[in-house]
Formats: sequence, structure tokens, C-alpha cells
Amino acid sequence: MKLFTRRLALSATAIALAVGALPALAQNKVTLGVAIPAATHGFTGGIVYWANQAKKDLEKANPGLQVIVKTAANASEQANQLQDLVTVNKINALVIFPFESAALTKPVAQVKGKGIYVTVVDRGLTDTSAQDAYVAGDNTAFGKIPAEFIAKELGGKGNVVALRGIPTTLDNERMDAFNAVLKNYPDIKLLDAKHANWNRDDAFKVTQDFLTRFKQIDAIWAADDDMAIGVLKAIEQAKRKDIKIVFGGAGAKGMVKTLMDGSNPLIRANVSYSPKFIYDAVKLTAEARLKGDKLPATTIIPSVLITKANAKNFYFPDSPF
Repeated sequence: MKLFTRRLALSATAIALAVGALPALAQNKVTLGVAIPAATHGFTGGIVYWANQAKKDLEKANPGLQVIVKTAANASEQANQLQDLVTVNKINALVIFPFESAALTKPVAQVKGKGIYVTVVDRGLTDTSAQDAYVAGDNTAFGKIPAEFIAKELGGKGNVVALRGIPTTLDNERMDAFNAVLKNYPDIKLLDAKHANWNRDDAFKVTQDFLTRFKQIDAIWAADDDMAIGVLKAIEQAKRKDIKIVFGGAGAKGMVKTLMDGSNPLIRANVSYSPKFIYDAVKLTAEARLKGDKLPATTIIPSVLITKANAKNFYFPDSPF
């Protein structure tokens, strides 16, 4: 009888220990929201592709992980999606590629205020206290490398125009870096810089304006390969022969193939900035949260110059971008 009582007591203790362990196990279950822009152009098409690839790969490898991917056509829609991810999906971690910096800062801060771990990707917020971690490409190099290349190719003299992206912290970083290089070349004049929103049609219209206003342009920095396509179309339509260089950015497969083939004399170089960093950000965040860990405050993925000599290393024909 004493033996039975002892076994019963041990069983009760085991049950109590198991029940007590349940909350700790629950903490290792991660529901990760991924909020990204919709595929409105080539680069964001790559973002959507790689985010969904991360969901597929990581959920298969981690039974305790659920990844919910939301795409938004504008900043307001993305802000509303954040509310749904918190209230409906009950996320406990968020990876967000903000549609715009200023408009999403407060909504993201509200998510973090609920105790949800937040990783911001690429387009930074205007207040970094609204995030736990930041993962991005090297936006300083993204602006510096084209400026250095253009200055060298022009022999330190000439007229340049620039097409910027959507107003964001990363766009500011790129433009600031571009301008910082040009300060070293007093004989290179930046005639104007306008936002073309990383969009082919907008870039076409902005370039038309530049070509109408400026009779001599030696180089155009279109800070995105989609914009560069719009720029090339406008140049062709205007039949302008003065432009020597169109420098895009991000290493879209079409532009890299053009470099490899040498098929367009205006396209002489590019700079890497792969949308795959959203995959890396989701993976790093998910794996850290499953362990109860945090990421470094900032993780920067290098950007490098792409020329005909190394273009084959950046050509991924099966990628959507």
C-alpha cells in the first residue's frame, strides 16, 4: 500500500511538472507575420517570391513555426494588415518591409508596444525605437558605387541627372552617398534629382522632363533597374545621342544579361542589391525567436559593383527579378 501511494505521488509530481512546462514550450512556438509591398515592379516581385519561399522552407524545417505573408498595394493597406496580423493571426514576431518609412513608423511602433518582436527590412522607419532589429542591403554603397563609376567613366567632367525611388530612409541614404562622392568632382554637375518611385512609367515621364529641360546630359543614375528601363525607352524615343551612361541598380537579371552580352553601350555596370534579403531576414528572425534569442540591432548585406567581368556571378535566370 505504501508502494502504491509513493507511485501515485510520483505520478502526480510528474503531471504537475509537465503542466508547469507547458507555458515554456508555448513560448517556443512562433507565429511570424511578414508584411511586404505587393509585386508592383520587378524588385518587389522578387521580394514577394523570396518571402513565400522562406515561408515554404522554414515551415517545413520547423514544426513550431507558422509564417503568414501579407502583401500591400499602399501604405494604408499595409498599416491595416498589421492590425489584422496582431488581432486575428495573433503573431508574436513581425518582419516588415515598410511600404513607406514615415507612414508605417507609428503602426509598427504600436505592434512593438504589444510585446511583439519586430524586424524591419530595407526601408527603415523614421524612429528606430519602433524596431528590435534592422536588416538591409548596403544603401550607402548603392549610392556610392554608381557615383564613383560615373565620375571615372566621364573623366571627372560632365552633366548628370538622377532618378530617386519612393521617399524613404534608404532612398535618402543612397542619394546622400551619391552626392558625397560628387562633391569630390567639382566639374561634374548634378542638374536635377527627382523621385520616380522605382517605377518604369514614372521613370519614363521624369526622363522625358529631363531631356526636354537639359540639352546636354552625359550620364543618368536611375537608382533601380526598373527605372533604368523607363529611362532607356525615353532616350530612344527622343533620339538623344549625348548620353553616355545609364546606371541602374539591384542587379535585375535582364540588366545583368545585358552586361554579359554587351548588347547596350549605355549599360556598362550595375550594383548588387538582391531582393533575397527578405528571405534572409525571415530566416534569421524565425530561427532566433524559436530559440528565444534576438538578432543584432543591425545586419547589413554588402552591395558590390557588377561589370561584364563578374556579371555571370550575379545572373540567376530562374529568378523573377
